[in-house]
Amino acid sequence: MDDTRLALLRSWLTKAASDLRGARILGSADDPPLDTAIYHCQQTAEKAVKAFLVSKELSPEKTHDIRRLTLAAAAHESSFHELLDLAASLTPYAWEFRYPGDLAETYPTREEFDEALQHAQTIYDFVLNLLPAEAHP
Repeated sequence: MDDTRLALLRSWLTKAASDLRGARILGSADDPPLDTAIYHCQQTAEKAVKAFLVSKELSPEKTHDIRRLTLAAAAHESSFHELLDLAASLTPYAWEFRYPGDLAETYPTREEFDEALQHAQTIYDFVLNLLPAEAHP
């Protein structure tokens, strides 16, 4: 992998790691803004899968649909199929809690956030394990 591709790959992984850290920090705050924290879980997974696609010299599609991105990644690494359910569960968090409405419908529960955080961590770790150590943030 050339230096330019490696730098781009590392930048995607660094942003994914930052989103994961942000989700953890927000989720652990007093009176946590779980709507914002869960969004960062979605962003972690999206950016991690896009990083994998970059490692395959592909330009990731401009979409928040992690399941769709995961299917694209599975064309190059079949084990991504194992992540499809996790990807599908995280995808709606790109928009679900971002706009006002009925508060009960626009604010995730603690359980929902905890599950999203676990899924985001799983996808991030999965991708890291497939990529060369020199690309890791």
